[in-house]
Amino acid sequence: MSPNVKSLNFWQGNQACAEAAIAAGCRFFAGYPITPASEIAEIMSQQLPKIGGTYVQMEDEIAAISAVIGSAWGGSLSMTATSGPGFSLMQENIGYAIMTETPCVIVDVQRAGPSTGQATKAAQGDLMQARWGTHGDHEMIVLAPNSSQETYELTLKAFSLSEKLRHPVILLSDEVVGHSREKVVIDPQSNNQIHRRLAKMGEPSYGGVDSNGHAIMPKFGDGHNLLITGSTHDERGFRKTSDSEAHDRLIRRITAKIQDAAPILNDFEISGPESAEWGIISFGSTSRSVEELMTTKDSKPTLRTMRLKTVWPFPDQAIREFSKTVDKLLVPELNLGQMSREVSRVVRDTVEVIPLNKIGGGRMIEPDELLTTMVQS
Repeated sequence: MSPNVKSLNFWQGNQACAEAAIAAGCRFFAGYPITPASEIAEIMSQQLPKIGGTYVQMEDEIAAISAVIGSAWGGSLSMTATSGPGFSLMQENIGYAIMTETPCVIVDVQRAGPSTGQATKAAQGDLMQARWGTHGDHEMIVLAPNSSQETYELTLKAFSLSEKLRHPVILLSDEVVGHSREKVVIDPQSNNQIHRRLAKMGEPSYGGVDSNGHAIMPKFGDGHNLLITGSTHDERGFRKTSDSEAHDRLIRRITAKIQDAAPILNDFEISGPESAEWGIISFGSTSRSVEELMTTKDSKPTLRTMRLKTVWPFPDQAIREFSKTVDKLLVPELNLGQMSREVSRVVRDTVEVIPLNKIGGGRMIEPDELLTTMVQS
């Protein structure tokens, strides 16, 4: 194949996720089948054994995230995939992964909830759970694709960020993105494999970084005097559960490393004129309707759009600057207003924020509904 020829594929978003994980170097997957994420597990079960990897179907999602954390400490790039009820079960151990600074990727293909809800219908109701689902002070890294192509690209990015920052990364997909079959273009000459920076003897188990700012990951079994605990600990892993200063240092450090990484985490696309009557802020599958509206609407009202690829950490400053260029803000989402409340917090009444919400039945927000809402507001 010519080095200038791209590989053209026709994949569902879920398949793009699995293919990207393998390309990144993921060699361990543990999960439990759940709609609408099951295709990821199915493909990983077929492909990983062919390349020396390991697939394990666990008894439930609690066991799945536990196995992923253990595999990461054993030296493997590791991933799991689930949907709403399974994502809920994983929350305690997601907190454990944050506290122990364990790199891993967790895919949540959203469906309508709460509880069993509507297993085959798209929703965006896990936005706040992805940020605040586990308890205590913490930061989260959450990426939200809107297509199969972007699912591939953001899955690669999820592994890269997870390794660099030694932190779990959530890929927040949904049923529409996961099951849409679309063109995915890949450069076959590119090498996307992630190489872990393993600690040498004597380097700290927690908090160490190399000269490039990459977190250093000790590998269990390499001879390190290594303690791994979700309790408050020092840089050697020793428990300090009654030491208030140790806890303060630890939590401030593991939150600051995400806050300080804003330059590599912030990811959004802005389109439209420099200023407009309306601004639309969206993410995931809903943004597809926004993009269609931008290509089909007439000249009134004038529109400017902002699509978030990284939803957490929330890009406060970028949204604040975007809001200064429009008269009103519309925030469409397949929930009852989780992102619109966050946008309102950021702009603080300087611009009117109008939510457009739809839930249930897998009904999408159509371009005409966006336009009608703006005209009637």
